Amino acid sequence: MRVDASSKAACPPGEARRNVLRLLYLPWTWLVFIPSLALCTLFFGTIAILLSYVWPRASVAMGYFYGWVLCRLNFVFVSVRGWSNLVPGVSYVMVSNHQSHFDVLILMGHIWRDFKWVIKEELRHIPVFGRACQRIGHIHINRKDRQKAIEALNAARPRLVGGTCVLFFPEGTRSPDGRMREFKKGAFVMALDLGLPILPISVSGTNAILPGRSFKLLPGLARVTIHPAVDPGAYGAEGKDRLMADVRAIIASGLTEWERGWVPERESSAPCPSERPPAAERTVHPPSGLSGDPV
Repeated sequence: MRVDASSKAACPPGEARRNVLRLLYLPWTWLVFIPSLALCTLFFGTIAILLSYVWPRASVAMGYFYGWVLCRLNFVFVSVRGWSNLVPGVSYVMVSNHQSHFDVLILMGHIWRDFKWVIKEELRHIPVFGRACQRIGHIHINRKDRQKAIEALNAARPRLVGGTCVLFFPEGTRSPDGRMREFKKGAFVMALDLGLPILPISVSGTNAILPGRSFKLLPGLARVTIHPAVDPGAYGAEGKDRLMADVRAIIASGLTEWERGWVPERESSAPCPSERPPAAERTVHPPSGLSGDPV
């Protein structure tokens, strides 16, 4: 059964067991990982800012170390397949699914290429981290102002040469339950305009490590698959929707059935005990005698 990823989240397989393990893991999360996250952000961020003025290439390497160290501090181990599809010296528009905050750390720490993130404007205001991202050249966009977002992407175009890439999460935000959501068009428009190949990347397993709307961690194994590049020129501007659908299908091929949006019939309506919806989204039962889904 295929479930619309935009629908209310059902419970991912094994989530009840993981919720118990997350409670047992809380002391490590709050006594070790959170302080280490703050210290690593301060340490690597400060070095990246200073290096960006004298040795920009070296400042990019600080992001690699930052992601790698934080993954190890949470006992996250990463399997990467498809290295041969990442050709040295070629600039790509990288496109990945987005399940968790850990996606960023995993890709940053395990794909050692100079790529610029397309990240939300609000992250610019995080002390040290925001400044470091700006100096390294990551692309902050205002998701509430389409024109400013387009201007930020256009300003980044001259930097995408000689193997420097740009990475999009075309879902626009993290999936609340690990299932891939519908894609937005920005990455595909940019690839068509610049004539750059699209490099699909699948990230699997990170929702179990850190769910999209939580900060309850677990150790785990994440799987990254780098797929063969897709030539947007073969589609043309009129084939943009088909290009987007094909790339989404390629990314889905590297995910589990749940992550692709396929769940067994018996699980499709199961509520997820780890989720407490915002007040505006909480279930309101219809008056007695009326049928239909809760609203």
